[in-house]
Amino acid sequence: MPDGNAAQNPDFQRVSAHYVELTPNATTWLGDGEVVYEGPQTTAGGDAAIDFGQAIAVGEGQTFLSIPLSEMSPGNYEYLRVSLSYQEFQIDYLAQGFDLNGVLAGFIGFNTYITSFAVNGLNVDVNANKLQGYWAFQTLSQVIEGQAPEGATTVVNPLWDTSPIPAGSCLVTGQFAEPLIISGNETEDIVVTISLSINQSFEWTEVNADGLFEPEAGEQVVDMGIRGMIPSWD
Repeated sequence: MPDGNAAQNPDFQRVSAHYVELTPNATTWLGDGEVVYEGPQTTAGGDAAIDFGQAIAVGEGQTFLSIPLSEMSPGNYEYLRVSLSYQEFQIDYLAQGFDLNGVLAGFIGFNTYITSFAVNGLNVDVNANKLQGYWAFQTLSQVIEGQAPEGATTVVNPLWDTSPIPAGSCLVTGQFAEPLIISGNETEDIVVTISLSINQSFEWTEVNADGLFEPEAGEQVVDMGIRGMIPSWD
């Protein structure tokens, strides 16, 4: 972690994804695998962007996507790619001398069109596109908004050398412990579970070097990217 920054483990409440792809091997280029989900996009804000109004956000243990196995191409898949687009989590912070707990909404997709959204019951009107790294944080009775620096969001891709991803995307790649095999003759469901690492994944620049997030002191979020992903299946 750079000098002058601090981080903590957030407590995730909801997460959303914009793209899901099963990848046969380490040399499969992005889009050449089995794309099982692509979320809605819109140009209402100008450039093409994720339509947050139609995004699916789920909590721990909830189902994000369900598709008939008959619609999938038979094959062996070693990797999973997921383009994360939205995170909602609780974090600890310091304000007016009190240790408190607040909710942060973080938009980490390549570009997101947002009409409005709520952060812990407080409404935020946007009606515009927001690039990767836009965030809004509920502190006491107000919402503080900010924008993380371009390129600062951690995106884990162990296949950088053989299968890179576009800059500014949040296409996280993870490897199955055992390849997922689709025969085309399945008679039972296959459940894929995605585990995300939140180890020190909420990172900010410090104004007061005390290891505590103090938004009212002007401390700014720099990174909300998860630190790893492990997909599994049964």
